[in-house]
Amino acid sequence: MRTQVAIIGAGPAGLLLGQLLHKHGIANVIIERQSADYVLGRIRAGVLEQVTVDLMEELGIGQRMRQEGLVHDGVELMFKGARHRIDFPSLTGGKTVMVYGQTEVTRDLMAAREAAGLQTVYEVGDSVRLEGFDGGNPVVRYRRGGQEHVLECDFIAGCDGYHGVSRASVPKGAIREFEKVYPFGWLGLADVPPVSEELIYANTERGFALCSMRSPTRSRYYVQVPLEEKVEDWSDDAFWNELRLRLDPEARERLVTGPSIEKSIAPLRSFVAEPMRFGRLFLAGDAAHIVPPTGAKGLNLAASDVKYLSDALVEHYGERSAAGLDHYSERVLRRVWKAERFSWWFTSLMHKFPGEGEIAQKLQEAELDYLVSSKAASTAMAENYVGLPL
Repeated sequence: MRTQVAIIGAGPAGLLLGQLLHKHGIANVIIERQSADYVLGRIRAGVLEQVTVDLMEELGIGQRMRQEGLVHDGVELMFKGARHRIDFPSLTGGKTVMVYGQTEVTRDLMAAREAAGLQTVYEVGDSVRLEGFDGGNPVVRYRRGGQEHVLECDFIAGCDGYHGVSRASVPKGAIREFEKVYPFGWLGLADVPPVSEELIYANTERGFALCSMRSPTRSRYYVQVPLEEKVEDWSDDAFWNELRLRLDPEARERLVTGPSIEKSIAPLRSFVAEPMRFGRLFLAGDAAHIVPPTGAKGLNLAASDVKYLSDALVEHYGERSAAGLDHYSERVLRRVWKAERFSWWFTSLMHKFPGEGEIAQKLQEAELDYLVSSKAASTAMAENYVGLPL
């Protein structure tokens, strides 16, 4: 079997890249280790920057997003027991964000790919091998149904996440990794009505809390916990009691509790792999970088990565120019590092770090006070939150 671009990974990054290439007549096949149901079952964040929303619209798959997504004009920062709103449109020239779950983005992209008759090979497990990408004849080998398959291609796009085969296939010494692991995680609990119409980020002496949402009837709440904590040690009642202690009086009054449908502890990490191109293999999304969820950048960075990559591939096939491919890694990493910086800054501002003492809390509160009272500081945060331009 042969195609122009082999895409490894059927998450949002791979599916979005496939649709962008298909729009320009570039043949592609997606290879995914898990089943389609498994991919859809992964619960992730759902705050979309305007760049991501525009890409969905460009591909003609934004109808359900427009109907069910929630446009958010701001966020609320809580510290010293009071909330302060950051208004996005007034600070960014009218820009907003869209709350629309990553599962729904994936569902829309899957439906569009199926409607277009494009090939996705699911359930190949750990059999995928990438070969020849350091020369002119890349090959993807995999096993499915007990048979060995070979996919020849011009380029390979590694969109298979942090633990995927793509980055692992790069020879040692050809890649440099930068990582910061935070000494805490987010304990999350879901599926009750939201406490507020917008997200609340809370800085408290007990630690960070986030009141987020997926829809007008489904919330996602988080509290900061030490990394050594275990989910089974947290009953639903214990979670709700701790969340209440980290909210302002109005939010506590409006909080609706209930049994958990999903409860987990998510570790926080900053990670970047450089470069993001190795011959004819290109990395995109979580295969190349991870951000803490504090700034809601993960899915949006993946979207901007594949936009850059699709533009470069369109230029290659349409104009026989290698300029876009040659500069892909450099261009993408400039945006990646800016998003990493914002996510690190916001995480450092809102969380309680062990061993730093009372002075750390006072310094955070002083910076938050400056942030909400200074138009320049509020603008900088708003610009980063809604998404920097491509």
